[in-house]
Amino acid sequence: MSKKLWGGRFAKKTDPLVEEFTKSIRYDQRIAEYDLLGSKAHVHILKKAGYLTAPEASKLTAALDSLYRSVKGGTFTADPASEDIHTDIQNKLEGKVGELALKVHTARSRNDQVAYATKMYCKAELSKVAGGLDLLVKAFGTAAERYRGMVIPGYTHMQHAQPVYLKDYLGAYAGMLKRDKARLAHISDNIAVTLGSGALAGTPIDASVYMTAAEAVSAPVNPMDSVSDRDFVIETIGALCLIATHLSRLSEDLIIWSTKEFDFVEIDDSYCTGSSLMPQKKNPDVLELIRGYSGRLYGNLVAVLTMMKALPLTYNRDMQLDKEPLFNSFEIVSKELEVLTGLMRTLKFNEKRIDECLKSESLYATDLVYYLVDKGIPFTPAHSIVGRLIKDSLDRGILIKNMPEGELKKFSDRFVKKEVLKLFDPLVSVKSKRSVKR
Repeated sequence: MSKKLWGGRFAKKTDPLVEEFTKSIRYDQRIAEYDLLGSKAHVHILKKAGYLTAPEASKLTAALDSLYRSVKGGTFTADPASEDIHTDIQNKLEGKVGELALKVHTARSRNDQVAYATKMYCKAELSKVAGGLDLLVKAFGTAAERYRGMVIPGYTHMQHAQPVYLKDYLGAYAGMLKRDKARLAHISDNIAVTLGSGALAGTPIDASVYMTAAEAVSAPVNPMDSVSDRDFVIETIGALCLIATHLSRLSEDLIIWSTKEFDFVEIDDSYCTGSSLMPQKKNPDVLELIRGYSGRLYGNLVAVLTMMKALPLTYNRDMQLDKEPLFNSFEIVSKELEVLTGLMRTLKFNEKRIDECLKSESLYATDLVYYLVDKGIPFTPAHSIVGRLIKDSLDRGILIKNMPEGELKKFSDRFVKKEVLKLFDPLVSVKSKRSVKR
């Protein structure tokens, strides 16, 4: 039976139902490497504080290093009978060095261990997600370079709006992801990794020992806050929710663009699935799942917010339930970034179909308004003139470019047909937008 880190005060054994209900070993083993890093730092602290001799500290550090290598090498196996990963590591350490391991828990609490390990896990995973964002942004840049100069129809309200450069469309999503990366960096910088809180009141070891004993670790300014704060978990999941939102919006665009009705893009076969009934189907399931998983992340955020909203200071066991939403959110977003990066690298744009759509005169209505403004007509009347012109074109089923100049002048005497014809050009349209930094 797995030994606990507590129990002397109890006259009865824990009910097996309670044992099973309170366990977290099933999922918190994910932070094993960070608990081991914290234990190594704590051993060094205990040595400097005089609680361990140099030989004792050396022996414990060697044992902890061995366990750490097994975690990193994938050979570490958590004991499912353990209450949590912290208990499991303590028991494994005792198996290696005997009773010496019992000194390691001097001046520390699981409350402090959990906070330390979770913060270290977050900082490591935030860095990994930032790397994934970089790769996807790079994939956008590669696509923009591959289709350099391509103009596509731009939409508002899913209706034809104005022509835009493909690079600007991709750049919009790149801008979102760059802000996401900056947000992750801010969250990581704001995570204060501390040791020395104990359960909530601090420890007998001087703060200066903690400040000098371990890299990237400081003494707590307020130990009650250090063990009970989960702002960093909420901020992290919140930032991951925003990433998921951005990836979902991109996925929705690509799903729509891949339909036969649009046919703007072709998703590579390796990123699509088929139908068990309809042999012609090529389904964008990857993109649909990215769109769907955003709901899972929002749920994770609400779960942790709800868990924390009424907790009194300091640590409460409810806080054990922050791990699964946190781990799940990182896992989802990391996989989404990987698969979407691969999809973008193989995505093909249907230039012929896009060029055909760019012939729609509705895309150039605003350019006609600016044309009249440049001719001296105030914007609002110019807007009304072009609106009436478009209505007439639609009612009579005749293109504006095919109207005789005399008909155009019925709407405004400023219209000159040879000048109007030049406006129905996607490159002329995008190049006329001089407010954009190029």
